[in-house]
Amino acid sequence: MNVGLAISRIAARAPHSLALFDGPRTLDYRTLDERSNRLAHCLRDAHGVAAGERVALLVHNRMEVVEVLAGCAKAGAVYVGLNFRMTPSELQSVFDNAQPRVLITEPEFEALAHALADARGIAVLVLERPASYEAALAAAPASLPASAYTVFPADPFAIVYTSGTTGLPKGILFDHAAALQHGTVACLEYEITADSRYLIQIPHNSCVNITMVPALMAGAAIGFAESRGFNSYALCDTVQQHQVTHTFLVPTMLATLLEQDPGDFPQRLRSITTLGYGSSPIPAERLRTLIAKYGPIFIQLYGMAEIASIGTLLRKQDHVRALDDMPHLLTSCGRPSFATTVRVVDPAGAEVPLGENGEIVFGGPHTMRGYFREPDRTAKALIGGWLHSGDVGRVDEQGYFYIVDRIKDLIIRGGYNLAPSEVEKVLYTHPAVLDAAVVGIPDDKWGESVLAVVALRPGHSATADELLAVCRASSLSSIKQPERVEIVDSMPRNTIGKIDKRAVRERYWQGARKV
Repeated sequence: MNVGLAISRIAARAPHSLALFDGPRTLDYRTLDERSNRLAHCLRDAHGVAAGERVALLVHNRMEVVEVLAGCAKAGAVYVGLNFRMTPSELQSVFDNAQPRVLITEPEFEALAHALADARGIAVLVLERPASYEAALAAAPASLPASAYTVFPADPFAIVYTSGTTGLPKGILFDHAAALQHGTVACLEYEITADSRYLIQIPHNSCVNITMVPALMAGAAIGFAESRGFNSYALCDTVQQHQVTHTFLVPTMLATLLEQDPGDFPQRLRSITTLGYGSSPIPAERLRTLIAKYGPIFIQLYGMAEIASIGTLLRKQDHVRALDDMPHLLTSCGRPSFATTVRVVDPAGAEVPLGENGEIVFGGPHTMRGYFREPDRTAKALIGGWLHSGDVGRVDEQGYFYIVDRIKDLIIRGGYNLAPSEVEKVLYTHPAVLDAAVVGIPDDKWGESVLAVVALRPGHSATADELLAVCRASSLSSIKQPERVEIVDSMPRNTIGKIDKRAVRERYWQGARKV
């Protein structure tokens, strides 16, 4: 069994069921199956792509993403979906690592694609160019290629590139077995069935394991939304037009949804039964407002790209319990998902007592095979079969996990380890604060001083002194109090929309003030 054959199975069972939607464009499963068959033949026969070789895709969110994913799976090729937000230098690094045989792109990126591909001898196919991609498909047979039956669960499936904390892209390699196992878990946890319509709102390269594979396994429909900038009104239009049942939003998108709501958003989004969120924390009060407006449709995801995404989940019923009589659960990232073991360990790898801080590690069948062509980096992350998250956390008596902070984000002040998230939670209690990032910067006396960088909600105001006063009035100890607050127009973000702490820190690291 492999991901490509999963699509053929749905096409045989329900050929006319909706597979893809993208604005006014739609595709049923029979057509998806035929087009991905043609692409698989094209990759192998016209371009000589052998089993295990890479095929890269550089496009915005659009429904051809899925047929390229499927075509690669049927050809035995390894799918490499790229984030269009990557810089040219990041893409150069990716191409040096992946060494794809073929690059598929669209007109907007055609010049960049050739700059990346030509010197490396990589073939380029361009969507919307009649003599390129479509001509290549038309020249290939629509039958299922024989190669589809030679791709086994242990064979490589996809490389997911993520920037990580170093800024250099990491190529996370998955085999078909891990993708299918994680797909089964996602279907169970997110309640994905053949009747589901799942809208991809974040960049498609982040959605291979968490959205595309599960939906394809279940025979659900996958939709694509514009990801170059989030627009709440456009989201509502798409949800209404296609009766979307599932989507995943990052916390900034949810904050924007609340900010822009003229009062009818809950009615316009009523078809949504499951709304996942994750990537960064949501202030508890903001989450209360969301649940009050939209009901118990929320599931919080905590995990890593290295475990295909899902590690723990704060499930719908957990959100209800939190509002009833367990408010502390809104600060939790939930309990382990099916097929995943989650532990909190000390530096030696021994489990710490309940309630004590340690590093969160994951174990399970959908863990990555490793970082592609980076054995040293892999060995530092996968130790004794356990994927080390780099996150400081704890677990309570009921098995709920709580994230304290990233190990690499900890501030060392006067010999004490300070968790920036503690200060950020206090800043988020101020109604004007949209985003907060707390970082350490050099200080001659203390080693590092505490800097809070804040972006305000549109139409709201607050001064640095006012925000410092909020911190002083809180339960934060004196050593955790920020020395200064910088108010900025917006925060730098990484390719999935999460606040880029590294970029924030670098901006203020040079020429940092002494206190």
